[in-house]
Amino acid sequence: MSPEPVLPEPVLQVSGLEVVLGRGARRRRVLDDVALHVSAGEIVGLVGETGSGKSTLARAVLGLVPVARGVVRVAGRETQALRGAARRAHRREGHVQYVFQDPLRSFDPDRTVGDSVGEPLAVRGGGLARREIADAVARRFADVQLDPALASRLPGELSGGQRQRAAVARALITDPRVVILDEPVSALDAANRVRVLELLTVLRGAGVALLYISHDLGSVAGITDRTAVLYDGRIVETAPSHRLIREPQHPYSRLLVGSAPTLTGAGLDRAERARLRAELADTAR
Repeated sequence: MSPEPVLPEPVLQVSGLEVVLGRGARRRRVLDDVALHVSAGEIVGLVGETGSGKSTLARAVLGLVPVARGVVRVAGRETQALRGAARRAHRREGHVQYVFQDPLRSFDPDRTVGDSVGEPLAVRGGGLARREIADAVARRFADVQLDPALASRLPGELSGGQRQRAAVARALITDPRVVILDEPVSALDAANRVRVLELLTVLRGAGVALLYISHDLGSVAGITDRTAVLYDGRIVETAPSHRLIREPQHPYSRLLVGSAPTLTGAGLDRAERARLRAELADTAR
């Protein structure tokens, strides 16, 4: 068996991350001691059931939720320590970008797609003329295999697959170091899912660090290099994706793999599911 490739220093590094949300009796720890890293040119999957903390982790990396403890580093810089003008400047630089699940709701319905895609450049400033921003939008449309003429259309005039590729173009417009994709293909049909997933391999080749979030292990198995399994706010297992599919170690990982028969050739029967759930309950005590 060939050794795992040696990857460069992580572009995104999360360590000891704890996020606590709510007040008073509703106060709860959503993430607990989470550690995760993604290198340039790597696609890392983050899987877990609804409510496990996946989107909260993404929002913590983006600086949109307070971090109680731990460190978030992007390109070696501790982003959660930034305050005031420094935090605003970091956001404008656009080193971390986010692709939402719903390609329609992530665009302003009353603005052209081109205006929305170019907005991060306008917000960042730097004295770019309108023509320069339009040229940058056209280049990014070409990168995601979209006709630049679509930039003049409203979001509702594009198909779901076109909108999601436009969302990726918007994420790339600032030349980010990290792109977070939150369930990016769940709202698409099979053909458009394939197109978007193929696009991710192109981005990997360009050296972007990609964090691919999903509740479905099957959707990430064929595209990611490594997969982290998030259960009840904690990363319970991280492994190369092919190894996780063949030899899951944690009970929750085994439950996820067994719930995707297209990966294993056979699903779990009711008794085995019950046994794994009982094992999970024991690990939580």
